[in-house]
Amino acid sequence: MVSSGDTAPTFTATYNGSDHETFELDEHLGDGPVVLAFFPGAFTPPCSNEMVALQEHIGRIEDAGGTLFGISADSSFSLEAFADEYDLEFDLVSDMDSEATEAYDLSLDLPDLGLHGIANRAVFVIDEDGTVTYSWVADDPTNEPDYEDLVAAVDSA
Repeated sequence: MVSSGDTAPTFTATYNGSDHETFELDEHLGDGPVVLAFFPGAFTPPCSNEMVALQEHIGRIEDAGGTLFGISADSSFSLEAFADEYDLEFDLVSDMDSEATEAYDLSLDLPDLGLHGIANRAVFVIDEDGTVTYSWVADDPTNEPDYEDLVAAVDSA
């Protein structure tokens, strides 16, 4: 599992939005801290709560020079609808092929819900040099991170 002090694994995925452009993590490194917020699935209550909470903290993250990306295995079309539904002002990234989820060792199966290979809830802050400076992975995917700790980590990255 990726933890603080590790070099952040880079990956390629797809942005939400009408253009569904390619997202490459390494293109965002070097311009300030990058926050990767992995979540199991759009439109589920815990994930909706987390993304809304992150939206409420986006100003503080951006004031600290950070850029936030939400990442899930949902399609870019689903993520676009999700972002519109909750007025999210940060980009969501579709990891349908699980490249990011596997690179960060976050693969999760919830057989009772019929879900396999989704991302566990986790947040990573990556500094300009590509080093992970903050790592939080949920013991239970219904748990949310401590948002004040997250903002403080972006501030100090």
